[in-house]
Amino acid sequence: MQKIKQEFPFYIIGIILLTLGIALTIISQLGASPFDALLVGLYRTFGLTIGSWEIVVGLTMVIGNALAQKSRPEYLALVTSLVTGAGIDFWIFTLNGWVEPYSWLGQSICFGIGLIFTTIGVATYLQSRIAPNPMDRSMLVITDLTGWSVTYSRALISVTLILLAFIFNGAIGPGTLINALFSGVMISFLLPYVKAIKQRTISRKDIVAR
Repeated sequence: MQKIKQEFPFYIIGIILLTLGIALTIISQLGASPFDALLVGLYRTFGLTIGSWEIVVGLTMVIGNALAQKSRPEYLALVTSLVTGAGIDFWIFTLNGWVEPYSWLGQSICFGIGLIFTTIGVATYLQSRIAPNPMDRSMLVITDLTGWSVTYSRALISVTLILLAFIFNGAIGPGTLINALFSGVMISFLLPYVKAIKQRTISRKDIVAR
């Protein structure tokens, strides 16, 4: 319980930054990440909201992972999908009318800031193990079933998502490629710094508790 209390702020702050970044990359119209591009495509094709499709696709992945592993569905993973979906819809609604980049320069700045927030958010969110991410779990399931490295498994998922996003007229653009190529590198770069912040924060709380 104590560990969850220590990690919870990183979970919430990470999700807030992540969803803000996702919203900005979508608004930039330069192309969202493969996963988010699919969400936009489903929204354009069937309606609902982008955040709602985050939840639907997350549930699909949870069930798919359970079938692949022949185990019970990991419904706790839906918590992250629910929170992330709500966050995406909140930020898109909040930023609507305030952030409307029309020029190429404005779109590039919007996308760049969105990518930075997204990677910081993921690096922060990963410091907690409160609720797993369905997509990350799918990556690990593929790795276990095929013996591939995490890199190849993630690449397979990304290619599949891009193909689906293309079919459903998703938000595919140069930003999709940039996101796929550099987000992982940026997250890896940021992880040690965020981890150090977490350790310092926990240490200070322990000192105060004494």
